[in-house]
Formats: sequence, structure tokens, C-alpha cells
Amino acid sequence: MEHTYRINELADQERKSKEYDLLLELSQTIAGARNRADLWHVVTDQLLEIFGASYYTLCLINEDGETHSPFLHSQAQTIVSRTGESPIIHDRHPKADGIFNAVFEAKEPLVFSLSQLMKRGDAPKYIFHWYNAGIKEMMVACIHNGKEAKGVLYLYAKEESSFQKAQFSLLTSVAGQLGTGISNILANEKIEMQLEEIKRYKQQLEQENNYLKEEQKKENATGVIGNSEGMQKVQRLVSRVSGADATVLVLGETGTGKELIARAIHEQSPRSKHLMIKVNCAAMPAALMESELFGHEKGAFTGAVDRRIGKFELANNGTLFLDEIGELPLELQSKLLRALQEKEIERVGGNSSIKVNVRIVAATNRDLEQEVTAGKFRADLYYRLNVFPIVLPPLRQRAEDIPALTQFFIARYCKNAGKKNIGISNKALERLMTYAWPGNIRELEHLIERMVLLNNSETIDWVDLPQMGKTNTIPVADEYHIRSLDEVERDHILKALRVCKGRVSGPNGAAVRLRMPPTTLISKMQRLGIKKEHALVR
Repeated sequence: MEHTYRINELADQERKSKEYDLLLELSQTIAGARNRADLWHVVTDQLLEIFGASYYTLCLINEDGETHSPFLHSQAQTIVSRTGESPIIHDRHPKADGIFNAVFEAKEPLVFSLSQLMKRGDAPKYIFHWYNAGIKEMMVACIHNGKEAKGVLYLYAKEESSFQKAQFSLLTSVAGQLGTGISNILANEKIEMQLEEIKRYKQQLEQENNYLKEEQKKENATGVIGNSEGMQKVQRLVSRVSGADATVLVLGETGTGKELIARAIHEQSPRSKHLMIKVNCAAMPAALMESELFGHEKGAFTGAVDRRIGKFELANNGTLFLDEIGELPLELQSKLLRALQEKEIERVGGNSSIKVNVRIVAATNRDLEQEVTAGKFRADLYYRLNVFPIVLPPLRQRAEDIPALTQFFIARYCKNAGKKNIGISNKALERLMTYAWPGNIRELEHLIERMVLLNNSETIDWVDLPQMGKTNTIPVADEYHIRSLDEVERDHILKALRVCKGRVSGPNGAAVRLRMPPTTLISKMQRLGIKKEHALVR
């Protein structure tokens, strides 16, 4: 009897010695794990063999404190059960699921028969998955870091009675080491995320700095110049909308100062401490415009050698000015609409959404309602942009502002040319005020710049206006609006259709009046977005 006791005592000492050696080895490898991949190799390559398990899942409590999800798992997580059921073990599961919380309350590991668990009406969904996958038995242990419970280690076996109570002590010690290792890995991941965030903000600051340097090379007007009735109305609208976050659509002919109004809105808004980023929607092809707006990831396309932050991200917390919005290709209009509605973007080549807080000011010299009718601009995007429209009057309708604008440009270009400030005669000013200005303020600015450079006296006595200005006084508002050929052709076809009461073919049809085959007329109507009902509307 005494001899048998000594044999058992020696066997117990040998088992404890082996467990000690295993724990020492595991302690070193777990402590050396810097990320999940390192820890995965430790658990997969060593723990499964030590405890005679086939698969495992290592679950942690989520931040909500009420659910748990897998932190690490074996390759078995990709298996599909014999019933064809998709794995659901990646889902969030309630903390109080009858197993997870039972392990927390127990003082030692627990062993469950899956067939017995299946008889319970409240078995968690992941038990069904493993049972259908052929698992017979499960051993679970609490993972803790010090006194704080972090999660549960699940070990799965394909045979009954695979796990023994003699393994509980070793499993408890291993679970404690895993708790420390997981805490280290989570800390490393947090540090890496912070470093990535710092890198991203550093890149954004560098781009903002480069953008500001480029903007400083351009000397912009310090304010909106003009006291005409039309400009006073514009300034009142700017004052009302600046403090809000409403989207603004600035409308007006080319050269009327739409960017200046956009900048005035930004500078008077709470976002003025951040950047106003300008994007010219007519400046580049659609393929590059998407990257310009939303940015791209490294390798997203040929030539994308590095990640690039787009204008939406660059304008975060600031204002994004979309100039020439009417020129934006249709394929990009839907993506812009999504960015405006969802307030999030995706970089080209990226697979995650990025939240952005951007105030939109758009501008165009096109008639967007007509573009919508012609099918060249999305109606939903138009209504999303046209929240607060501001229409800028052309210079020919605010001739009383020309003296102030002229003095401003003279002072600017005298300074740029290193000249002493010069004046302008009343005769020269009168000529400027009677000219039609089809190019609006931009044309006036360039003319004054040329006059300053050519003038050698203290006063500009004569301005060399373009030929059309020598015989014409200021015309009616739309006289110098140059329409496209498509606009002219569309109006001409509509007139013919109205005369013919909507008839296209036949002896009294519009095709005969326009001297073209009916098929050609129908093709032109489709291209120009003309429907028969348009011809019946007067």
C-alpha cells in the first residue's frame, strides 16, 4: 500500500514538473507575442496538442460590457457544418448566454457535452454550429488579467471524454498567461492605431501647408467690392447664410466673382479657422477627378505610388468650394451626392468609409435646371446643392460699381509692378462704364492690369477697349450671353415642333419644316433631351 502511494506521489511530481516546464516555455512564447498573428501561432501550434483539442476560440468581452466576440480562433472557424449552415461564430453573442457567464462564476474550468447542451432550449447559436460540425465535447476556462476577467478560452474535441479534470490546473495557469499576453497585444494595437492616426494627421497638415503656400502665391481681393443694389442684396444673403451650415449654390456668368463670394461665406462662418479648399470640376478628366475629390490608396491605379488625401478630407471641418459644378461628369455626380448625404467618403482603392465634416459651396455659370431637363445633370444632386442660391449680377448691370473696382485693381497692379499709385481720368472711367463687359469683372481686371503696365504718366487718360465696346453701350442683360450650338439647335427644334403641334413626321411634321429625315430629327431630339410634351409647353 505504501509502495503504491509512493508510485502515485512520484507520478504526480513528474506531472507537475512537466506542467512547470510547459508553463515556463508558454510564458516565454506568449510574452514574446507582439500581435495577434504571433499569439495565433502559440495557441494553434502548442495549446491544441497539449490539451488534446481539435479547435479553439478565444473570446473577449466587448466594450459594451454586455456581449462577447472572438479575438482569436483556429482555422476551424472557416468550416461549414454538415447542414450547410454558415459559421456564425464571428457574431456578437450575449455575455449571459449560459456558458460564457457560467465560466466567469466558476472557480475552475468547465467541461460540457455538446449533445447535452443541445437538449437545452437556451443553448447559444455557436453551440449549434460546433455540434453540426462534429464537435462532441468542449472545455472552457476564464481568461483574466490579474483579478479582472477578460474573456473565455473555448477548446473543442471531436470525441467524448477527451478532457479530464487533471488538466484544469494547467489550463487555469495558461489562461492567466493568455490574459497578460492579450492585454499586451491590445496595448500594442492601440499604440499602432495612435501612430497611424498621427501619421495621417501629419500627412494632412503637410498637405494643408502646401495648399496654403500655393494659395499665398495668389493675391485675392480682401472683400466684396460694390455698393450697387444688386451687390447689396448679395451681401445681405452672404451675411444670412454664413453662420449656418447650409449648402450654397452661387450662380452667375463667367468672371462675376463667384469664388470671391464663396470665400466671403467661408471667412464669415464658424469654419473660418479651417481651410477653404477649391476644386475646379472642369479642370481634369473624370478618372483623375475622383481621386482629386476623395483621395486614393497606394496601388489603387497605375501611378498611385503612395496614399493621397483627397480634397474632402483636406477640407474636413472647413469649406469645400466646388467651382464649375455644372461640368462634373455624370458618373461622378452620384458619388458626390452620396458623400453629401452620408457625410462620408471612400478613397479610390479603399474598402472603408471615412467620416467628413465639410460645408459645401458650389458655383456654376450654367443653367442647372436646363441641364437637368437635358439629362446632363442629376436632378437629386441639383436639389441637394440648391439649398441657398445666390445669383451674382453681371458687371453690365452694376456699372456704378466700376469706379470702385477700377481703383482697387489700379492699386493692386501698381503695387505688383513696383509703381507709384496712379489715377484715372473721368473720360477713361466714362468709357469703362459704358462698355458691355461680356467677360465681367475678370475682363475689367485684366484690362486694368494691361493699362497699368503700359501707362507712363501719373494718370490713365485713355483705355483701349475691345472693338465691340467702341460702338456699343451697356446692352440688356442677356444680349452678350453666348449660347452653345446645342442650345441654339434645341430652341430651333422646339420652335418647329410647336408650330407643327408636336408632330415629327408626315407632310405637316417638323422634319419637313427643318428639311431633314424624321429619323435624323428623332435622333437629335434624343441627344438634346427633347420630348414631344416639351413642344406643347409655351
